[in-house]
Amino acid sequence: MRLSAMGDVAMTVPVLRAFVQQNPEVKITVVSRPFFKPFFEGIPNLSFFAFDEKQRHKGFLGLLRLFQDLKALHIDAFADLHNVLRSKVVRTLFAWSGKKTASVDKGREKKAALTRAENKIFKPLTTMFERHVKVFQQLGFRVDLSNPIFPKKTVLGKELIQLIGDNNQKLIGIAPFAQYDSKVYPLDLMQEVINRLASTKTHKILLFGGGKKEIELLDSLSKDKENVVVVAGKIKFHQELQLISNLDVMLSMDSGNAHIAAMLGVKVITIWGATHPFSGFSPFNQPLGNALTADRNLFPKLPTSVYGNKIVEGYEDAMRTIGVEKVVFSVQSQ
Repeated sequence: MRLSAMGDVAMTVPVLRAFVQQNPEVKITVVSRPFFKPFFEGIPNLSFFAFDEKQRHKGFLGLLRLFQDLKALHIDAFADLHNVLRSKVVRTLFAWSGKKTASVDKGREKKAALTRAENKIFKPLTTMFERHVKVFQQLGFRVDLSNPIFPKKTVLGKELIQLIGDNNQKLIGIAPFAQYDSKVYPLDLMQEVINRLASTKTHKILLFGGGKKEIELLDSLSKDKENVVVVAGKIKFHQELQLISNLDVMLSMDSGNAHIAAMLGVKVITIWGATHPFSGFSPFNQPLGNALTADRNLFPKLPTSVYGNKIVEGYEDAMRTIGVEKVVFSVQSQ
């Protein structure tokens, strides 16, 4: 069970792919929001159970119904990869019914030590992928992530080819937004990055995002550039996944698009501001060198939070210490 957020749900996918390959006699049922179902399509021995937040599974009584719905599937063990109130209720009900249960340890104390302003302990923490593996190990299963498997690139249909063209150019995805401003590379610098990448005609740049405001900004970033295409708002979510699977590289903030690209086996360059890859949220199977971080000599309190939701006075321009040249070189060298 993992209900949200998008990036966190995407981070479960590489672990589940390894699980079903290494435990072929076991059937997995993933409980999550309906929107995330495409993440899990094509994984053998895995079925998807849609969590109905607004009606059937709403509130405490809804969680009781969720437990009954899952119990009817003859569940033998329950893996709580979320460890929040909702999942705790369902986990407890399974435990009371005599089933094996295990939950993810989010390592909150060590994350607090990493992000505090004083006496900061600045060292890499256990990744979320390793934490998910430990949950399955507690249930008695073997999961090894050392030789990851990824799905094949999707063969693009006519609609997508018409959108992006078919010129055999290097496909570069850029997802310039994140939930919090402290994780967003300044748009004037991102404009420079796009301008420089677009100046190479062997590049095709696809801009990802969502919502009216973001689409308007993406339209501005792509203006008058024939090899820059805004895909946000033009295609369905499962089509976005198909496009991402065909990218040569994805440039993303510390956000969901980074994890989606990584789960599909795409090379990912991430840009980090208030957050840091040491927190354990670096995209799957990506080298640390692909994570571009702000200058901690100038901004020693970084990272200031795990999720980027903490505002620290004087740190608004931390991401400006990540030069445009460095970003462009990192993308082009992939």
